[in-house]
Amino acid sequence: MAKDTREKILSSALEQFSQNGYAGTNIRAFTASLGLAKSAMYRHFASKEEIWNALLDEMTAYYGERFGSPDRLPPVPDTPEALVQMTMRMVHFTIHDEKIVMTRKLLTIEQFRDGRARDLATKHFLTGLTGMFTPIFSGMMDKGLLRRDDPEMLAFAYTAPISALIRLCDREPEKTEAAVARIEAFSRHFIRIYGTEEPA
Repeated sequence: MAKDTREKILSSALEQFSQNGYAGTNIRAFTASLGLAKSAMYRHFASKEEIWNALLDEMTAYYGERFGSPDRLPPVPDTPEALVQMTMRMVHFTIHDEKIVMTRKLLTIEQFRDGRARDLATKHFLTGLTGMFTPIFSGMMDKGLLRRDDPEMLAFAYTAPISALIRLCDREPEKTEAAVARIEAFSRHFIRIYGTEEPA
């Protein structure tokens, strides 16, 4: 029961923080919305800041388990088409998983207030993606699927436009379908530019 209450608090905190920001979330109103007395909430978390840090810990683990990370890489694709399919699976997950969407909004709001949110925003919106795709592209070069180039620069060139289009989906959800189509078209364009005609 205690674990269920703790998870309920964190789930509601993600929703509230992503909508109202940290400063805009009143802890008394927050606990009342859960049907909890403030004292009951403090049996699980000593402060609002502790809820914040526990939430960031949980969402970092959630993202890493389901999306991947430089430490948990997907297998290197065996064909150019497999790269497109892997990319689109990642894109569909990140724009349709409600927890991930709320986490991205939360980081966008709080990156200018909180150093940890800033660092996570940089990781999830930029450096983490480059870090994931650098060894993937290096492996594809070893398989003769991509022409030899700097894999880190290729990873940056590949992931930055995709990340920008995902952020567009957050700002303007009505453009999601068009953004997803553009991401797939970009992935195929990238392969035409950097792919080899035949595997070595």
